[in-house]
Amino acid sequence: MTLEKPFYTTDFGAAYLGDSLHLLDLLEPETIDLVITSPPFALQREKSYGNVDQSVYVDWLFAFCEKVHRVLAPHGSFVIDLGGAYQKGRPVRSLYNYRILIRLCDELNFRLAEEFFWYNPAKLPSPIEWVNKRKLRAKDSVNTVWWLSKEDFPKADITRVLVPYSDRMKKLHKDPDAYYTPKLRPSGHDIGKGFATDNGGAIPSNLLQISNTESNSHYIQLCKAVGVPAHPARFPQKLPAFFIKFLTNPGDVVVDIFAGSNTTGAAAEELGRRWIAFEQDKPYLAASAFRFINKEQPIDMVQAIYQDLLSSVETIDFRRTTQLMMFDASEDYTSSSSGG
Repeated sequence: MTLEKPFYTTDFGAAYLGDSLHLLDLLEPETIDLVITSPPFALQREKSYGNVDQSVYVDWLFAFCEKVHRVLAPHGSFVIDLGGAYQKGRPVRSLYNYRILIRLCDELNFRLAEEFFWYNPAKLPSPIEWVNKRKLRAKDSVNTVWWLSKEDFPKADITRVLVPYSDRMKKLHKDPDAYYTPKLRPSGHDIGKGFATDNGGAIPSNLLQISNTESNSHYIQLCKAVGVPAHPARFPQKLPAFFIKFLTNPGDVVVDIFAGSNTTGAAAEELGRRWIAFEQDKPYLAASAFRFINKEQPIDMVQAIYQDLLSSVETIDFRRTTQLMMFDASEDYTSSSSGG
C-alpha cells in the first residue's frame, strides 16, 4: 500500500487531504519515528473545526490510535496534546483525556514514557460560566501532553532540548566554592563536584511554558491578505519543535494525523525531518501551505497558489529545487504532478 497523490510537497514533506483513518492504512507498518498531533478536543460547545462530543470521544480517538500503533517504529514515539474540558452544565472536570490514556496503555500496550503539561500563560480565562461569571474555578491554562512509546526505551536525547541556566546557576558555574558544598542532601540526593559542570544548558522540566500568541505570524498575515480564515485551534510551533528535537534525528519521519494549519510540518521542515501531514478539511489544508511560502511572494501569486490547491487538480510542489519555488518571485508560478 502507498499513499495517494499528495496535496502539496516541500523539501522534506508532503501534505495529504483526507481522513486519517484511511490514510494511516496506506503507510507501511513500523516505519514512522514520531507521530505528534493535537486532535479536536472533547468540548461541550461545537467548534468550526469539528470537535467530537464527549460521550463518544474516547472510542472515536481510540480508533485512530490503533492505526498509529501499527505504523509506529519500535523505537518511535506517539505524542498527543489534549486540552481539558468540563462536563456539560457542571463545574466538574471531564476525565476523557485520562480515559484515553488508560485505554491506550491497557489495550494497545503503549507505555507512558512521560506525561508533559503545556502551560499557555496567554490563554484567556475559561470556561466562562465557572470562571468569569460565577467565579467558582481558576482558569484552565494547562493541556495534558502524553508521550507514549511501544517499548521501554524509545529514541530520545534530552540534551537536544536543554534550556538556559538560571542566573543563580550561572553564578555557581563561575565560582562553585562560593555557592555550594558537595555533600549528601537531606532529600537523599548526593550532590558531587560534577553538579557545577557547565553542560551547555539545564535539563527541561515536564512543564512546558509556551505562550500561544501567533497573532502576527507569517501564516496569519497571509490568511488575512488572501481573505481566508486561519485555523482557530493552532498550537505554537515551539511545542512540536520541542518533541521533534527531543525524540527524532535529522531525516526521521514525523507524522501529524490532525494537521490543521500544519504547524508540525513547518517545525519538522525547519529541523530537517521528513514529515507527513493528514487533514480532511480542504480550506484549512490549502491555507496551511502559507507556512512554506516566502515572505516576499506577491499576494496575487499567493492567491493563485491557494486557488490551485482548492481545485486539487495537481500536486503543488514547494521544493526549493523546482522553478515554481516561491523564493524567487521572478519565476512564473506553475504546478507539478509529481508525487511525494
